Amino acid sequence: MKGPHNIWRLIRTGATFERTGAMGAVLAALDAPRPLRIAAHVLGWPFKFLGLRGDPGVPPLPRALTALGPAYIKFGQILSTRPDVVGAEMALQLQVLQDKLPPFSRAEAERVVAQEMEKPIEALFSEFSEPVAAASIAQVHRARLVGDGREVAVKILRPGIERAFRKDIDAFYLIAWVVETLSPASRRLRPRDVIAHFEGVVMQELDLRIEASACGEFHANTKTDAGFVVPQVEWFLSSRRMMTLEWVTGTTLSDLETIDANGVDRREMGARVLQMFLRHALRDGFFHADMHHGNLKIAPNGDLVALDFGIMGRLDAYTRRVYAEILMGFIRKDYRRVAEVHFEAGYVPADRDIDEFAQALRSVGEPIFGMDASRISMARLLAYLFQVTERFGMETRTELILLQRTMVVVEGVARSLDPAINIWTVARPVVEDYIRENVGPKAVLRDLYNTARVLARFGPRLPALAERALLAQANPTRSDRRSPWPERLAIGGAGLILGAALMLVLAYVPL
Repeated sequence: MKGPHNIWRLIRTGATFERTGAMGAVLAALDAPRPLRIAAHVLGWPFKFLGLRGDPGVPPLPRALTALGPAYIKFGQILSTRPDVVGAEMALQLQVLQDKLPPFSRAEAERVVAQEMEKPIEALFSEFSEPVAAASIAQVHRARLVGDGREVAVKILRPGIERAFRKDIDAFYLIAWVVETLSPASRRLRPRDVIAHFEGVVMQELDLRIEASACGEFHANTKTDAGFVVPQVEWFLSSRRMMTLEWVTGTTLSDLETIDANGVDRREMGARVLQMFLRHALRDGFFHADMHHGNLKIAPNGDLVALDFGIMGRLDAYTRRVYAEILMGFIRKDYRRVAEVHFEAGYVPADRDIDEFAQALRSVGEPIFGMDASRISMARLLAYLFQVTERFGMETRTELILLQRTMVVVEGVARSLDPAINIWTVARPVVEDYIRENVGPKAVLRDLYNTARVLARFGPRLPALAERALLAQANPTRSDRRSPWPERLAIGGAGLILGAALMLVLAYVPL
């Protein structure tokens, strides 16, 4: 970790941060102690007067990361999903990072295809274009299949990108070690854990089979969603270093002039973007976690098309229920219920005062709801919520951070289409539908039914196991050394089945 090449990268990073003016912004955001400030400025001072790099209209930190190259750009994008680490304001700045780099040659791309598929490219594609998009990790080509002539998008990893990223990640660990050493207070942010999280995300993105799998799962989950499309994966033309999807034409959501010229209802489309995101997160527990303008298109028939599945979010069933109840509590201004959900889920320590927490949550919600619809901001709500929950000892939950960050991005996309959109009015029917199906009495009965169905597999054995357990308790012997768990399971299972049956009877028979 501390080899000469990493020390040189540390110096290069400090120099670039100093030259672009990012050093001061980062140190302020981290509330860095004096030793770290001195070390950082000494490291970069000799390079301070060599001039700026990049567009001076871009905030200093995104400009510095862009100048440092692909791994730093990707790291900045990951940090934009962690306002708990860098703060809400800096996370917002990092969202402007443009993941665009000069393309590599078509000849090199064709070589990768032939190597991965073990066939000449002419045997696979009748046409293969120059790059149509190039990012830090991969680039995309438009091609036509041999045989049926269908158009496809072929995504190919940059040559040597795995080795380049591993070197920079190694340097990131050195930087995190320096920060933790010079600033003990920074350890609460767990810098090395942040780097480990980044490494895990990037290693997945460097294997396009993982993205293809995410795309396939997302397509299966959403294929019945009217007005929403996910391209199909061409599995026989996908591998670790290349991925092939059906080609989708459309207008990016940032091209408002073309959207208007095509007669698209921008208010409806803005609401659709927000509702689809919430539906996927709550209903499926699997959502697109990078839903910015560039990854969304409007097809000629008016469908909303999602692209780029390198960053996806996942929520378990319990977390989805908790999140839905928190959202619903804010929508209904039931701050006591929001507080209760936090305590019930164990998000806030049990020794804290629930009434004080509910009062603090009211201070978060009321100013937001008192605003005009065009000024209601999910980003502002979440920033206030982070402050309150931190004060009450709530630990950071990575899965919720990613969900909340994505909701901020989605809100921005929806508001660009309809500046007057009221996110709470639009979100309410989706959240209410989810709660009706998954939190109310119907959900309780369904859970009991599923539990009873699993336990019913032991049905034929339950009487004998229960009898054996009762006899063992009545006549304990020292020689009986068998595990008591089958018998305990039998008694417990019988009790659960009887309880479930009683609950079902009580649910349908009036008292």
